[in-house]
Amino acid sequence: MKTKYLMITVVGILLLGACAPATPLQPTPDVNSIRTSAAYTVVAEITLTAAVAPPTQQATETPTLELSTTETATPTLGTDPTLATLGTSSAICDDYAFNPATVDVNIPDGTPMTPNQDFVKTWKIKNTGECTWGDGYKLIYSYGDRMSGQAAPLGSAVLPGQEIDVSVNFKAPGKVGQYNSYWQMVNPRGYTFGSKEDILYVKIVIP
Repeated sequence: MKTKYLMITVVGILLLGACAPATPLQPTPDVNSIRTSAAYTVVAEITLTAAVAPPTQQATETPTLELSTTETATPTLGTDPTLATLGTSSAICDDYAFNPATVDVNIPDGTPMTPNQDFVKTWKIKNTGECTWGDGYKLIYSYGDRMSGQAAPLGSAVLPGQEIDVSVNFKAPGKVGQYNSYWQMVNPRGYTFGSKEDILYVKIVIP
């Protein structure tokens, strides 16, 4: 009887051992604890990175360059006789005038000429400005019939208040008619001067 009871006990023990799990059961992890631990780990890594990384340099300000004032260019006037204009700039110190009774030294208005005749017209004028006339001062063609006119040099300096004879070499046209040629004084800078009333002219007739 004892032997039978012992065998039953052994068999029961063996059955219990067979039903037991092969590995011990692990306790269920706490999710909140895992999240808290991960957060601490990230904070620690950020702090360590900040301590190791070199400080960021501040951007240097780019200096503002001041542009220099652009100078206004002064236009250069030409001295082409065909571009002479009446009137003058108020900035120049040149002027002239004449006496209507003595201005025509030769060849009065309406003097007859033969076709293609060469002649020299001379006027007497006065320097009424403040500058002395020297090199570069001369008569210049203004308008009318050019008649191949070429102004003669002044020949000497003309002081303010002084009178001088000025001349132009002409060639009469080859056709019958009346011809007028108008001339004016110009300075070395290309400015014509003298009033419109003081412009010089010659008038000839080819009969």
